[in-house]
Amino acid sequence: MQELSAYIKSKVTIDDIDLEQIMSRFYVKSVNRGDLLLKRGQIANEYYFLHSGALRFFFADNHELTAWIVQPNEFFTEISSLHPGLPTRFNIEAVASAELYCITKQDMDRLYQELPIWQEFGRKTWEAMAVRMINEIIRFQTMTVEERYLEFLEKPGFMQLISVRQLASYLGITPNALSRIRKNLR
Repeated sequence: MQELSAYIKSKVTIDDIDLEQIMSRFYVKSVNRGDLLLKRGQIANEYYFLHSGALRFFFADNHELTAWIVQPNEFFTEISSLHPGLPTRFNIEAVASAELYCITKQDMDRLYQELPIWQEFGRKTWEAMAVRMINEIIRFQTMTVEERYLEFLEKPGFMQLISVRQLASYLGITPNALSRIRKNLR
């Protein structure tokens, strides 16, 4: 769990005793490619740090819509389910076998009460997540599909993690449209 420890230290200045207390609350979970970490209709009750692999949040009504892609070294949860205690609208699927470090909502809340530095960590983490979400919305509204696709190509190893169909869904286009874009950019 050294990656998680390093991640926490990159966000806040923390002493070893507090860090040890925090790390003792996390446990490791492995998810195979194609497995669901969380299924639509379930209530989220954990926070996660993705150590390896990749996950995607997707809706599955008439057609699949990939809403979010989680890459290694990201701290996340399904906040729209976890905080209000409501059933999730998403499936969270491992698009590559994944190893996660998990902490329950109960333990997270307890650490928030016990450790002011953990409150600071939480605030910084969720502020960064809010900024990422805002940036995603702005990209979607201001950039062309081609520009967004080219931006994905700049992320090392990203294209090996998700399928063309999943990427097309994330970009809001059909796989055929993505194939034409890829062909035109060659």
